[in-house]
Amino acid sequence: MRMAKELFKAVIMSLIVMGLSVPVLAKDKFEIEFEKDTESVKLVRDTRLGGYEIMSTEELKKLIDSGKGVLIVDTMPYEDSYKKEHIPGAKQFLFPIPIMQNWDAKETGGKTLDDFAAFLGPDKDKTIVFYCGFVKCTRSHNGAAFAKKLGFKNVYRNPGGIFAWKGANYPVAKVK
Repeated sequence: MRMAKELFKAVIMSLIVMGLSVPVLAKDKFEIEFEKDTESVKLVRDTRLGGYEIMSTEELKKLIDSGKGVLIVDTMPYEDSYKKEHIPGAKQFLFPIPIMQNWDAKETGGKTLDDFAAFLGPDKDKTIVFYCGFVKCTRSHNGAAFAKKLGFKNVYRNPGGIFAWKGANYPVAKVK
């Protein structure tokens, strides 16, 4: 009985400590809104710079469910992350983190712009959707911007990426 009381006290104290520390660690609504504002403006500017369109996670799910042909490109930085989880039907092409104005094979593990064009295929009218991990990621921007530079017409970026996909409780695919 005494052990149960001690355990109960320890649990209660832990909850109290956690409850008191959460407000200290949490950002206030103004800081959160400032971060959203900063991310939103950057996304809009990147989109203009790249000349591509934006596709929401819900729109991407509907497109996949429709059965219409679409090339979904996972630009996560590691092959293991793709194997662990990716949007169903996605193909992986590894991209560097920084936004590149010009293709730099030193930044792409030796892959050339011709390699990228071959990966995308010859059909310049197909729908292509690029995604990465989350809104701040620039790899999906790089993919979409270079696809547009190569003359692809229906290019989209899904800014929320795999995090938003999982946040919507959509299923992920894995490589075994």
